[in-house]
Amino acid sequence: QVQLVESGGGSVQSGGSLRLSCAASGYTYSTYCMGWFRQAPGKEREGVAAIDSYGSTTYADSVKGRFTISQDNAKNTLYLQMNSLKPEDTAMYYCAADRKAYYSGGYLNLPAPADFGYWGQGTQVTVSS
Repeated sequence: QVQLVESGGGSVQSGGSLRLSCAASGYTYSTYCMGWFRQAPGKEREGVAAIDSYGSTTYADSVKGRFTISQDNAKNTLYLQMNSLKPEDTAMYYCAADRKAYYSGGYLNLPAPADFGYWGQGTQVTVSS
């Protein structure tokens, strides 16, 4: 049974940093595509970043240059390093996994929530101005 457990959320001031972690179990981690999503109150869940089994990454335009997705296959753990945080980054952040990854022109697509079948419970990130 696939299990994803996020940690590392919290409250920071604008310009600060946080690192989210997602511990995965119940499947062969290195063969899955992994992603980070977020959902702010009153808004739809949106893709933030994704990484495939080859290490290819993709990011939402709103976080490019500030967030970095990475993974440690030996630890079955996904990370999201978030720097230069802004109040608009405030949201519940979710880790997700799926066997499939989607590409366009050879580049990993930023996933939609419907592309992922397994989800963690979320971790709250709050950025104050």
